Amino acid sequence: MCVNPYWVPLVRAELAGSAVRICTVVGFPLGATSTEAKVAETGVALRDGAQEIDMVINVGALRSGDNEAVKSDIRQVVRVTHEAKAIVKVILETALLDDNQKAIACTLAKLAGADFVKTSTGFGPSGATAHDVALMRSVVGPEMGIKAAGGIRTLADLQAMTAAGATRIGASASVKIVEATAA
Repeated sequence: MCVNPYWVPLVRAELAGSAVRICTVVGFPLGATSTEAKVAETGVALRDGAQEIDMVINVGALRSGDNEAVKSDIRQVVRVTHEAKAIVKVILETALLDDNQKAIACTLAKLAGADFVKTSTGFGPSGATAHDVALMRSVVGPEMGIKAAGGIRTLADLQAMTAAGATRIGASASVKIVEATAA
């Protein structure tokens, strides 16, 4: 379950004893906060009970070619998160990037030690596409997870994303999708 950071303590209390993992976001929704702010947000979220961190990549730094800043940003969040034995997903906001930038972002996330790359926040101009997922899979290989999120509304959408290489799906239409599997 992914919630805004404010709600992590409540969700932790409500889900106590369940197998549901708690995820929250860092640098959301634009990724334009400082690395120090992202690290601080991460620390608070983990202390409050988050078990997964979805950090938004610094899209502006990536688009301007400051790859070292992007990799360092990811690496520092990964370090804090992995020290707490939690998972990091790096949100690329693929709708704002060309294919070359998507490939660079995936490479930087992989080099920085992230566990997953993720297509989008859901706040961008569009969400996941099978093309983007396949491109991401070709870059990160089989060792990293890929989460397709945004715009996945049907069972056919979900199947297209998994066929392209997604290992997780983020969908606000999840109930509808699950109901379609029973039909």
